[in-house]
Amino acid sequence: MSFSSEVKEELGKKEDAARHCQIAEFAAIMAFCGKIRRESGGEMNICITTENEVVLKRLTELVQTIFHMEQKNLMISYEGKNKKIIRIDIKNQEYVAKILMTLKWCDDRFTRVEPAFVHPLLVQKECCKKAFIRGAFLAAGSISDPNKFYHYEIVCEYEEDAEQLRELLAFFNLDAKTIQRKRNYIVYLKEGNNITDVLNLMGACVSQMELFNIMILKGMRNDVNRKVNCETANLNKTIEAAVKQIRDIEYIRDTVGLESLSDGLRQVAYVRLENPDMNLKDIGGLLTPAVGKSGVNHRLRKISEIAEQLRGSD
Repeated sequence: MSFSSEVKEELGKKEDAARHCQIAEFAAIMAFCGKIRRESGGEMNICITTENEVVLKRLTELVQTIFHMEQKNLMISYEGKNKKIIRIDIKNQEYVAKILMTLKWCDDRFTRVEPAFVHPLLVQKECCKKAFIRGAFLAAGSISDPNKFYHYEIVCEYEEDAEQLRELLAFFNLDAKTIQRKRNYIVYLKEGNNITDVLNLMGACVSQMELFNIMILKGMRNDVNRKVNCETANLNKTIEAAVKQIRDIEYIRDTVGLESLSDGLRQVAYVRLENPDMNLKDIGGLLTPAVGKSGVNHRLRKISEIAEQLRGSD
């Protein structure tokens, strides 16, 4: 099961005790999955489509809890290739009227119907905003595999809807952005911290902890890789420096001879030639008297300068 599916499974089991939060979550599912269709006889039909069994289960629970609707009033069918599309029809006019009035999609007399993304009254409370975001993610959201990269998104049909959703996320200081993708508008979050925060506010605490653990492990791996890369780079520099030192010493030996060097430089030159892999500190320990790392480095630089002068005079 993907991480996104795990999050939805967890959210599908979360139940708000407050009716206003239940309505806000239901309103989100309706905003993304619900349509109003007028039948030939003038009656209205609420049609909800989804590809996710979790949405079907949650929707069924919500309409039964909020509207006390019996299961027989939900007409469930499977359509499309391999019957992946789940369609839920509600045709009982009493329940249709209750639902539309509750969502503020029609007037009190059930004469004028105007579907909206979400009526401001339904998301006045902070808890209702959270419930709406949870329902929106269940209906049209996804999260990438956090082992690969961090990306949370909800797909909206209209730009105005995407902007409303972005504002709801921004209310919780989440750095949500919108982008158009083909005919849809995507509200998305990047960065692990943003996504852990949105998981928390939606109520997916188990998934949030799983993401925290992944982020910690990735951070540890990155630290190890940085240290290895740094140590490798330093080792390469040390090897390159040693190779150049030996070449310079050999050039002096083959041209004017090492005996032309002062005692201190000559001693370092012989030790370096005999110990090509040795670090400067250990080289200093073999000298008589012993010399510190900086002293050895100074002498090798002098040898390099002499070699360069000889090359220039050729």
